[in-house]
This record gives sequence, structure tokens and C-alpha cells, in this order.
Amino acid sequence: MVRAIVAGAAGRMGSTIIRNIVKTGGIELVAAFERPESPAVGKDVAEVAGLPEKTGIVVEDSLEKVIEKGDVIIDFTFHTASLAHARLNARYGKAMVIGTTGFTKEELAEVHELARKSFPLVQAYNMSLGINLLYKLVEIATRILGEDFDIEIVEAHHRMKKDAPSGTALALAEVIARTLGWDDSTFRFCREGIIGERPRREIGIQTIRAGEIVGEHTVLFAGPGERIELTHRAASRDTFARGAVRAALWVVGRAPGVYDMHDVLGLK
Repeated sequence: MVRAIVAGAAGRMGSTIIRNIVKTGGIELVAAFERPESPAVGKDVAEVAGLPEKTGIVVEDSLEKVIEKGDVIIDFTFHTASLAHARLNARYGKAMVIGTTGFTKEELAEVHELARKSFPLVQAYNMSLGINLLYKLVEIATRILGEDFDIEIVEAHHRMKKDAPSGTALALAEVIARTLGWDDSTFRFCREGIIGERPRREIGIQTIRAGEIVGEHTVLFAGPGERIELTHRAASRDTFARGAVRAALWVVGRAPGVYDMHDVLGLK
């Protein structure tokens, strides 16, 4: 039985992950924590995650208080918090699943370096099966269409999302750039004013924040006389939570290093 610790227990993703752990075989929730100032601290996990019965597991105010209880830490919190958790975990060697977005290049590089030295990590900006299939489809389309088609990415999320563009949109842009032999200098974030003609080597990334949109990503390929659109829409956060739980089951016992959902899903 895999013993899981959930970071950000009272957050949208944290509570959804907890509910999915409870109904999944082979994994059990042994601890959960929140930031010290959270009103969830000291409450039973059932109260903060909307479970029908008390669990006897109290939400703690730090990872350090619970880290020795589990085999894997599942973290969908905030980039600076996830980095701090990874630094702490480097002393313990527990498996980690990180779905946090908003990392700077330097922060993500540090998280990956810590993992390579000290613990197995599944890190992905989006853990749904459909999105990871979309990455593959976008790679294939980019390889076939090449530079003859203009490429735009449009992503939409709920009004409470703190970072923009989404980590998934950036990951899609990276797939496209890598396939074409480009780098991130070709990324164009939104447009305003007299911008002139669109250059050939450009990957547009547009952001929408509105209402309660869980997550939508469209990659548009526009060429002479035709347009192709590849779209993924998430109807529920359970889509991402199921992927995170699957990753947690997969990563425990692996060698230290950085893995992604393609490893988990056997898509490589």
C-alpha cells in the first residue's frame, strides 16, 4: 500500500486529490498539510476535502511535521512552496508528484537537480491522459506541417488562476519549438497595438481568464486555404487528480530522477 501525503489540502486540487485517493485501491492518505495561516490547519481532512466521514487525519501546518509518515508527496500548491518542499524532501528521499505551475526556469532547474540527486519525481504541468495525448498529436502535426503553417496556442482557465500563460500552454509551445528546432525566443505572448506583419518563426500564446473554466487548450495550425485545430477541454479537476494519483502509484520505488506523465502512461 502506497502511503500518500497531500500538500495544500484545502485547495481546489489538493481536496480533489484527497477525494480521489480515498476511492482508489493501492494507495492511502496518511497525512495532509497546509500553509501555517490557513484556517484548515487543525481540522479533520474530511472537513476540508468534503468527505462524508471523518478520517482521523488532522491537517498540519508544514510538510516537516508529516514527511516521515508517507512514501510519496503530492504537491499542486504554489511554485515557491513546491520548491521549498523539494528542498526539504532532499533530506528524506521520498517520492514526489508535482503538478504546480508558475515555476521560473531557475526554480524548475533546482527542483529537477534536487530530484536527480535525492528522490524520484514525476513533474508535469498537466497530468490528464488527454493532454498528454495532445502533446503527441501536436508533435506529429508540427512535424508534418512544418513552417508552412502559422501556429497559435489559446488557453482558458478560471478567474482564480494565478499564473499566465498556463504551464500546459508553455509545454505545448515547447513541444512545437523542439520539433521545429526553434527556442523560446519565438514565443509571442498576446498582442497589442500596431504590431506589423506576423513573422514566420513565431508561436503565439494567448490567455483567457474567466468564470469557472477548469482548463481548455487549443493549438491552431493555419495555412494556405485551410486550418487545423487540436483542442482539449477538461470538464472536472478529477481528470488531473486521477492522473496525479496514478503518478503517485507509479513513482514510488523508482530511482532518483525526473519523470513525466509519458513515463507514467507508457507513451515513450
